[in-house]
Amino acid sequence: MSKTILTVDDSPSVRRMIAMTLQDAGYSVIEAVDGEDGLSKATSARFDAIITDQNMPNLDGIGMIRALRQHPNGQGIPIVVLSTDSEDSLKQQAREAGALGWMVKPFTQDKLLAVVKKVLG
Repeated sequence: MSKTILTVDDSPSVRRMIAMTLQDAGYSVIEAVDGEDGLSKATSARFDAIITDQNMPNLDGIGMIRALRQHPNGQGIPIVVLSTDSEDSLKQQAREAGALGWMVKPFTQDKLLAVVKKVLG
């Protein structure tokens, strides 16, 4: 059975690139258009991993991670932030909220797959 990954990003082109990369590697992908949509999907179904943007309308990535970690479905899921930001203070906030890792955009497909394989064990 393939692993299912939730990708949360307000950019349709970024979501598409992540989805195509992961699907080509055999993963199932569900897309969410912002943090609120991501939180709604992540609390109503179980995912093997989540990749989220930081800067999004309605609810940013760190806010989504904080809210998700309060929900039973949000326990134990590896979450990676994929953002144009690379500030150490934001990375620290993301770790404190419950993120496992941080990748900077633009990303290579190889790097994305390596990170996903690592967080999925």
